[in-house]
This record gives sequence, structure tokens and C-alpha cells, in this order.
Amino acid sequence: MASYRTEDIRNIALMGHAGSGKTSLAEALLYKAGIISQPGSVEKGNTVCDFEPEEQRHQHSLNSAIVGLDYNGNHINLIDTPGSPDFLGQALAVAPAADALALVINAQNGIESMTRRLMDWAANHRYCRMIIVNKIDGEEHKLPKLMEQLQAVFGKECLPVNLPAKDGKSVLDCFFNSEGEAAFSSVADMHTALVDQVVEVDEKLMELYLEQGEVSPDQLHAPFEKALRDGHLIPVCFASARSGVGVQELLDVIAKLMPNPKEGTVHEFVEDGDGKPHTVTPTEDETQPVVAHVFKVAYDPFVGKLGMFRIHQGRITKDTLLYVDDSRKPFKVGHLFQLRGKEHFETDEGLPGDICAVAKVDELYLGAILHDSHSEDHWHAPSLDVPQPMAGLAIDPKARGDEQKIAEALDKLAAEDPCLSVEHDAHTHETILRGLGDLHLRVAMEKIRERFNVDVDTHEPSIAYRETITRPAEGHYRHKKQSGGAGQFGEVFLKIEPLPRGSGFEFVNKVVGGVIPGQFIPAVEKGVRQALTEGALAGYPVQDVRVIVHDGKHHSVDSNEVSFSTAGRKAFLDAFAKAGPIVLEPIVNVEVTVPQANMGDISGDLASRRGRISDTQSDSNGKVRISAQVPLAELGNYQSRLKSLTGGEGAYTMQLGEYQPVPPDTQQKLVKKSQTLH
Repeated sequence: MASYRTEDIRNIALMGHAGSGKTSLAEALLYKAGIISQPGSVEKGNTVCDFEPEEQRHQHSLNSAIVGLDYNGNHINLIDTPGSPDFLGQALAVAPAADALALVINAQNGIESMTRRLMDWAANHRYCRMIIVNKIDGEEHKLPKLMEQLQAVFGKECLPVNLPAKDGKSVLDCFFNSEGEAAFSSVADMHTALVDQVVEVDEKLMELYLEQGEVSPDQLHAPFEKALRDGHLIPVCFASARSGVGVQELLDVIAKLMPNPKEGTVHEFVEDGDGKPHTVTPTEDETQPVVAHVFKVAYDPFVGKLGMFRIHQGRITKDTLLYVDDSRKPFKVGHLFQLRGKEHFETDEGLPGDICAVAKVDELYLGAILHDSHSEDHWHAPSLDVPQPMAGLAIDPKARGDEQKIAEALDKLAAEDPCLSVEHDAHTHETILRGLGDLHLRVAMEKIRERFNVDVDTHEPSIAYRETITRPAEGHYRHKKQSGGAGQFGEVFLKIEPLPRGSGFEFVNKVVGGVIPGQFIPAVEKGVRQALTEGALAGYPVQDVRVIVHDGKHHSVDSNEVSFSTAGRKAFLDAFAKAGPIVLEPIVNVEVTVPQANMGDISGDLASRRGRISDTQSDSNGKVRISAQVPLAELGNYQSRLKSLTGGEGAYTMQLGEYQPVPPDTQQKLVKKSQTLH
């Protein structure tokens, strides 16, 4: 049996910009809790969290890692996440396992781009948040200004629950205590501000507070947690992972103030049948059915496929029979693990709110729901809100016969990372791995070579152009073929109309009187869809089109599915040619962060790439953030160009924005190229 209860569990995800010290902070917390004999070093490659060879080589977290520790009767699950924009998907995917997100900020660098992005994401998804200001050694003069910036950028809800002491060797609690000499501000003032902020969410407690002038910490606990859930309070802690200053106090804050699974972020699921979101609250009721969410999948060289999950309801023990989603065949939990980096510890029981793992269950995948009921209604996790992978590499085997090994390696990588996707382009006959940036793809190539022992060649993939129409048109085709015996006959009249950008495809059947028998309508749609896939202008898939089939003819003997499939495809092509067809190109939203001195060079370079700048924002660290919309086709060498223009100090992120028409000369080139190929 577990030595702790659900109320004793704390699930905290450490997030923040690369270099903020999340991994070092996790090491310091493990050391203070007595779990490890000395903290590891990112530079030496001996930390608990960064255990993958590529992480040790790059000296950065590239995967999320779970470390469990016990402290003062609490079981704390820390989830260390990567901070590079290229690995944002890995960070966001683990958020559903956490009850609070701890945003780690480097005191030397202040608020950086990923910090803003993660805080905005967490606020939009209503996560409990806290801020940890790390690397405070020797930065006392920067801390008052940083505290002002935190409140200016993220709101007055950001309040310190501790402050660095004047001697620089410790931090002073501001929540349970109102005395002490801080390096800046006042412990007494911060204590008052915290209490004022917390009691605002509880009218009765506020009345009592106004009456008495003070309330006890016990009375503040429930409203403190409510203030976290409502985003009415974002606690700020100060620490230094390197020197250990504030680490003990941070452990105490996590244990005493951070929410347990009954108090933290509300996690919603969707149930079959009504499609409405439902909240799942863990209780001690042992009869509750199991609901667990798989938030991470990894392929361990020793135990095989490892599925990590948060138990939201019910208890899981060895030999529990669990179903994956709506599967009718359960699997038996042979070994139930808790995790500490690459180490796996067997446990007899997983409590509601806890994080556990099982191995060698092939059916598990990121986002799967595990349950112990075979009823008709099942829970499903909401879709994961992560950036869409846009950067791509076309992959070819170096050795003949390695195609299957490459396919298996790519499938495993995509299963581990929600922002890696594999495409097979039928038009260009390319296998394309897409990710969030050059580093993301480069690390994936390293994994293919080192983990799976496969060598590949890579090159820039073709741009994912699309085709659409600009006006309505009508099309007609009669397919008639006679070759002795039964022939083929099918005639189709249809209309096509443009749809709003991003709508996809819509097929409408308005045939009356049985001129096309009902059993042949799916064949007409099949033919139309074939034309959509193959393209009708330059060989690219067609989108944003409504097709309305309204008339036709059939033959009682010669008509069949093949006839109407052919007639449907060619009637569509006939209409498409009359409908003002155009080629669309993907436009990406680019955010570039560079030193202010490079702003002019970067703006000019973006303009030369047909980019449109929409916003520029400066920060107090001498950096400027430029937002622009740029055609993806123009960003082929952007990483190296940015590095060259900024001396390596620039960074950028991109997400798919929309599809827009290509310039006329580009369309002519694409059409001509397609005609040459065919």
C-alpha cells in the first residue's frame, strides 16, 4: 500500500525558457529532499532528468522527464520540461498530468519569449501557476525591477510568497510570517498584500479579516487554492539552484501551499454520447472506476514501450485489468512503476492523483484513456493544443532495403512527440518528417542514427501547396465504353462552389427522381475525391470546395460503380477548369526575437521574403520581438540567415497561419512544372 494519501500528492511541471535552470532546480530539490547524495550538473551530463545521450551532448533538456520524491509526508512528482521553442510540444503534452505549472525565470535574463508564451498558454487553459525566479546569486540589484516587470506583464496577481534576505544567504517567508529584513521590498508589506489577495475570493473570510485584522494560515488554505485555480494569485518564489539558496524554502512552499490533486487545476474529459466536458475529481472512494490519462509515451531500451499516465480517478494495482479507450480487449497490469528519470521503481498501488507507468503495452498512445469499465460510454481526453509542425525534411534511405526500418523509427519518434509528424506525399513521392524547427529535426535525425542504427539522406521537402477555385462553375461528363458484352455507362452533372478558406471539402447530393441510383452516389463522390487528391491545376490537393451533384443518367445494364466514379472525377475536372482555379501557398506566423541593434536587418530580410510585419515589441533586456506573416516557401534557409545576421543571438518560432494565393508568376511556374512531369 502507498505510504501517502491523495491529499499528500503534489504534481508540479517545471516550465520556462531554455537556460532558466529547470533541470538544475530539479537536481537541487532532489538533493534537499535527501533523494540524491549530491546534485548533478548539466555540463557534466550526470543529472537525473537529462539522461538521454542527445540531451547530454547538447547540454539541454530535449524531452520531458518525471522525478518522484518524498518529503515531509508528501509525494511530489516533478516534471522537468524542455525550454526550447522547438520542443514546446514535449512541454505542453505533460501539462494535463500537473496540478500546477511552475514557470522558472532566469533572474539574469528576465522575462524571455518562451516564458511569455507558456504563461499565456497556461492562463488560456486555466492552469494553476506559480513563478520561480532562479539564479538570484549576485542579481539582487535586478530583482526589484524584475518583480515590477512580472506584475506589469502578467498582472498584479504575481505576489512573492518569499523574498531574498538582506544577507543574500537565505529567503524569508512572506505568507506564514510578517517579519524579517529582505533585500528589497518589505516582508510585512508582502504578507499583507498576500492575505488581502487571498481573502478576496472568500466573502465570509474577508468580513472576518476586516473585523479582526488578521486570519490564521489554516483559514487561508482553502481560499489560497481557490485563488490559484481562479488565476487570482500567482505566487512568486526566489531561489538559486547553484548555491541552494531558497531551495529548502521552495520545497516547503510546494508541500504546504501548492495544490493537491483535489485542489489543483480542473481537468476535463469528454464522454461518449453527450460530447460535453465533464470534470473528474479524485476521491478516496475505492469503488470509483478508474480513469487515467496517458500523457507521455517513450521507448525505453530495457523495458520497451513505456506509457506514463496520471490517475484521475480510482486506484490501479498489479493485476488490474485496464481497457484502452473503447477497446473491448483489456490488458493486465503486470508491473506498475513510479519514475525518477531513467529509473523505474515498482509500486503495488497507484492512488487517485498519482503518476505511474506501465511497460510493453503496444496499444498505448499519447492521449489514450485507461479505464477498468467495459460499459458503452467512455471518456476521451480533449485534443492537445500544441503548435502545428511546419519545418520539414524529406528522408531517403542511404542503403537499399532500409525503408521498413526507417518507417518504424519515424513512427516511434512521432508516437513520443506530439509535434513530430510523418507525411507521405503521393505527388512528390517523398517521406517527410515535420517538426517545429531545425533543432527539432536535427535531434530526430540523431535519434534515428543512434537509437535505431539507420543512416538516412535528407533534403528540403517540396512546399505543401494547395489548389482551390475563385467562382462557381458547372461540369458534366458522360462515361461510355463498349467492348463486347457488358459495357460501362455513367453520366454526371455537378456544380462546384468556393468555400471559405480552411473549410476543406463538402459533398452535396441533390439528385432527384433516381436519375443516378442511390447506390452509385458514393462512387461519384469517390471519383470527385480522387480528383481532389491528385489536383486539377498543378497537381496539388484541392481544398475549400463544395461539390453539388444534381443530375445524371444511368443504364440499367451497363452502369456500375467504376462508370460513375470515372464520370464523377471527370465532371469535377471539367467544372474546376471553368471556376477560376488558383494555387494556394502556406503562410506562417513568424515571431523573431533579436537584439534591438539587428531590428533593421531582420525587418529588411523578412520584407525580401515577401513577409508582412504585423507587430514589434521591445523589452528591457535590449531585445525586440518582431511578428510577421511570411510564405513558408521563402523560409528555406532562414535559420542560418538569422544566425548570420545576429551573430547567433536571434531566435524564431513559426506556426501555420493560413493559405493564400501564390503570385501569378509562381502559379505559372508550378503549372508548367506539373505539365512537364506528366
